[in-house]
Amino acid sequence: QVQLKESGGGYVQAGGSLRLSCAASGGTFSNGGMGWFRQAAGKEREFVTAISWRDGRTYYADSVKGRFTISRDNAKNTVYLRMNSLKPDDTAVYVCAVSLSYSTYNYYYPPGYAYWSQGTQVTVSS
Repeated sequence: QVQLKESGGGYVQAGGSLRLSCAASGGTFSNGGMGWFRQAAGKEREFVTAISWRDGRTYYADSVKGRFTISRDNAKNTVYLRMNSLKPDDTAVYVCAVSLSYSTYNYYYPPGYAYWSQGTQVTVSS
């Protein structure tokens, strides 16, 4: 059974940085990709970023381009999300997810993912 274990998150002042990690186990992850979504209070879950396991290509929401960086360690089945220049609008529960899809189009949407983590809170104060 696939399991995702997150670490990181917490409280930071605006302009600060945080790093999240997400380790996947219980499956084979040479294909598909892994993504990060976030959900702020009272809002829908939104795509943040994703990375392909196979070729390392990355995909970002416009709202985080230039500030967030996703990376992967295939040997550890782990994906990292480095978040710089954080803003109060980045406050949300961040979840990671595994996509088994060959189509990168599916990385942008929750139905494109098969497994989800429980999520970790990121709070950015002004």
